[in-house]
Amino acid sequence: MKKLGLILVLFSLLTSCESGDNKKILKEANGRFNHLLVVMKNSQWQGDLGDALRKIIAEPVLGLPQPEAQFEITQVPLENFGSMFRATRSVLNIGISDKNSFHVDSNIYAAPQRIITITGIDEASLIAEINKHSKEIVSVFKEADLKSIQRKAREKYWDPSGIATFSKQGYSLIIPRNYRKVEDDGEFVWYRHHLDGGNSMELISYTVPIKTEDDENGNNIVAIRDAIGAKYIPGEIEGSHMITEEAYTPHIFEVILDGKKTFEAKGKWEVKGMYMAGPFISYTVVDKPNNRLVVVEGLTYAPSINKRDYMFELEAILKTLKIN
Repeated sequence: MKKLGLILVLFSLLTSCESGDNKKILKEANGRFNHLLVVMKNSQWQGDLGDALRKIIAEPVLGLPQPEAQFEITQVPLENFGSMFRATRSVLNIGISDKNSFHVDSNIYAAPQRIITITGIDEASLIAEINKHSKEIVSVFKEADLKSIQRKAREKYWDPSGIATFSKQGYSLIIPRNYRKVEDDGEFVWYRHHLDGGNSMELISYTVPIKTEDDENGNNIVAIRDAIGAKYIPGEIEGSHMITEEAYTPHIFEVILDGKKTFEAKGKWEVKGMYMAGPFISYTVVDKPNNRLVVVEGLTYAPSINKRDYMFELEAILKTLKIN
């Protein structure tokens, strides 16, 4: 135990020293989004400590048709955390030391990179420290990945001033160039990214006036999106159109987006009268100065394959929303 504690102290000193070297040229971080490297003893990973950690980092993502964990996880013991792993994008370092602590470092061995180090004086204290910071553990890595996707999107994107709906309605999104326009009539905009096998990722956006308190309080999100689906998103057979899946109530949370009260919804869509369905994520922003709701939504059609990363990319794009 003392040896492991010493190694963790050295790890902390190393990261602290390197983080202060602003002139150091770092290699590009590797690893996929939503992938986490856990550095801890094999015996701890296989025991109660690992169980406590998995409850947090392997929790299923809300709104997906099939269960998918928040992170894909690779675990290695500290003695194997060498040059092969040090450039990993997201690292969670766990172990016994002489104090209980939680620390976040950025861009130590590569960029962009986040390293969280959690220590405890014994296993019970370490589990308590993990549970205490459970939300922060997830948010630190998720926010870093979201920002990385947004940086990538800004390298090559459609000029929002050239998109009629954004220009007319006075708001914008950063839509990457690999998405292609489906519809843009000044009231409703729809872009699509084609994937292999006929699958796709869709971005849609529109505004609706605030008419009632229920509109402003997020109580009409399903009714509004179903009305938009009937008007703008038809199915392949007559009378069919996109609706919110009737058997699945979306998860709705109040959040802040672009500094404004917003309702985040995660659920499933389907095409009425057809066997087509998938997950969606939407943000309904209460734009009080203009007495309207600004809605941005992403959805995926990719049957029989995992969709977590597709939805995560859509979330990152939707969160680039700016209202003039």
